[in-house]
Amino acid sequence: MRVLLIGANGYLGRFVADRLLADPAVQLTALGRGDDADVRFDLASGSPGALTRFLDAVHPGVVVNCAGATRGGARELTRHNTVAVATVCEALRRSGCGARLVQIGCGAEYGPSQLGSSTAEDAVPRPGGPYGVSKLAATELVLGSGLDAVVLRVFSPAGPGTPAGSPLGRLAEAMRRAMQSGDGELKLGGLGAQRDFVDVRDVARAVHAASLSAAQGVINIGSGRAVRLRDAASVLARVAGYGGALHELDGPPGPLRAAIGHPRTDPDHAAPVAYPYPDGCGSWQQADVRTARDRLGWRPRINLEESLADIWMEAACRI
Repeated sequence: MRVLLIGANGYLGRFVADRLLADPAVQLTALGRGDDADVRFDLASGSPGALTRFLDAVHPGVVVNCAGATRGGARELTRHNTVAVATVCEALRRSGCGARLVQIGCGAEYGPSQLGSSTAEDAVPRPGGPYGVSKLAATELVLGSGLDAVVLRVFSPAGPGTPAGSPLGRLAEAMRRAMQSGDGELKLGGLGAQRDFVDVRDVARAVHAASLSAAQGVINIGSGRAVRLRDAASVLARVAGYGGALHELDGPPGPLRAAIGHPRTDPDHAAPVAYPYPDGCGSWQQADVRTARDRLGWRPRINLEESLADIWMEAACRI
C-alpha cells in the first residue's frame, strides 16, 4: 500500500509516520513544507493542479492529512486548516489515483458540551473559537467531497512531543522551572477544565487502522474519559517528584495536596504562574469512542500517567 502523508513533521504527523513506516506493507511518501519532506509543497498556497500532477505521478492508495495550524488568528487558521483541505479534496477529485483520504479533525469542532456527557459523532458541532471553526469547515469539505474519506476527530492529544503551548506542555514547563529554581509552590490557573486526553501514539494507531479500513464519515478518537486538569497536574507532580504545593488561582483556596507533598515557602522568591490557554470547549469535553471500537477495531492503550511521564521526561531535559 502506497501512502502519501501530508504534515509528517508535525506533532501528530511524526508519530503517524513512525507507525506507518513500521508496517512492511506500507510504502510511505512524505509531503510538506520542511526540507526533510520527500516532496516540498505548501498546501495553503499551492494549487490543486500542481498537487493533482503529483498524485498522478505517485499514485497513492491512501492520503493522510495531518497538516494544519493550532494557533494564530482566524485568517491564518482558515488558510492552513480550511483552504489547505480544499486543495487536497480538489486535487483528489481531479486525480486518477482514486486514493482514500484520512483527514485529521479535532474535538474542538464540537465546542462545549454538557457536564458529564459523552460526545458522539452525531452531536451538532458548535465550535467555540476560530480553531474549531476552521477545522469544522475542513471536515464539511471532506464529507461533501464525494471522496472515499474518513475524518478522525482527535480530542486532546498528549504524550511525547506535546507542544509547550498546550495545557499539559505549559504545566510541565512551569513545574520544571519551579523545580529548577527551588520554588516551594507553583501557582496555576485554568485547572478546572476537564478534557479527554488521548496519547499521540494511540492516535497514530487509529490513523493506521483508518487507512486500512473502509470506514467513512466522522470517527471520534479519545480515551472516553474526561480528566480534570488539576488532577492531571497532581499526577504530573508525582511523576516529576515535585515536593512543593500546587495552588490553583481560580479554584478553591488552599494547596492541592493529593500526591504533592508539603509546601515549602520562600517569602523572598515569587512563585511562577502558568495559565493553560483556552480552547473554546468550555469546562467539559469527553468523547464517545464506541464508533472507533466498532468500525476500526481501535481502543486506546496508553494511560494518562504514562503520557504525562513522557511529557515530563522531555520537559526535564530542556536547558
